[in-house]
Amino acid sequence: MHTTGIAFDPLVRQHDTGPGHPEKPARFSAVLDEFRYTGLIDSLDQLDSRPAGEDDLALVHTLPYIELVKREVAQRRRQLSTGDTAISEASLECAFAAAGSALSAVDAVLSRRVRNAFCLVRPPGHHAESNRGMGFCLFNNVAVAARYAQRRYGVERVLIVDWDVHHGNGTQEIFYRDPSVLYFSIHQSPWYPGTGAADETGAGDAQGLTINCPFPAGSGRAEIAGAFRDRLVPAAAEFAPDLLLISAGFDSRIHDPLGQFVLEDRDFAELTNMLLEMAAQTAQGRIVSVLEGGYNLQGLASAAHAHVRALLGEPSPF
Repeated sequence: MHTTGIAFDPLVRQHDTGPGHPEKPARFSAVLDEFRYTGLIDSLDQLDSRPAGEDDLALVHTLPYIELVKREVAQRRRQLSTGDTAISEASLECAFAAAGSALSAVDAVLSRRVRNAFCLVRPPGHHAESNRGMGFCLFNNVAVAARYAQRRYGVERVLIVDWDVHHGNGTQEIFYRDPSVLYFSIHQSPWYPGTGAADETGAGDAQGLTINCPFPAGSGRAEIAGAFRDRLVPAAAEFAPDLLLISAGFDSRIHDPLGQFVLEDRDFAELTNMLLEMAAQTAQGRIVSVLEGGYNLQGLASAAHAHVRALLGEPSPF
């Protein structure tokens, strides 16, 4: 049995964002080609990926919003009316497939088929709030996966770690008052979407369970690995999650056109190893990682390779 699974549906390449758009089908191909060229794919358990159902999406999204997406895609609009999200004729089916890959990974991890899993998906999800899409995102893949794990498998506490260069405003909004989810984000500030201030820490019974670590342009290993050690490690130890989810955005890598952090491939391997240690403490090693951003094709592919190789537990080449 492989310890790491991979979930994807080639259908997601049909999500057409238009000429020159950074969130393009080539992102999917770049990562998969890298995994195949290096032979990494042979070390992974390829998981059967099913599309999410509307009932799955309704775990976090309002029914009127789901109907709006269905209607506007059917109308062949080029952009959602709720925000800056390009859509095409196939976008609804692709978004269902992306969320479904995350659910398939949860199934595999929680049924102990694999120890952890990586989901190669698009469109990304962490900007999608309960009632609106924005920032390239239609549905919040990680949020749906978290709630699905709780409802289907009785998981009590979920830790979501978001290292995308942009703040996951959607994930924060969905779980801001939910004491069963700890959301930790590192992100560039000031930067899109303008949320994620350090004093946004949760509300009600979930006060303190949103941890935002905004950093200026040019931040890298020292700042981000430091935040993991100083903020995330003690918070996770106290929270004791049963499952870890990663919003794995590789636009925080150096030379990304939509971000100004300077993380390198070895840094993503280090961050992954830190999360593996956390998961081993309380979550039986269970991690599901879901692709978010990353728009330099070569950088996206090499960073994703470093991340998944670390998930496998292979020795670091760096």
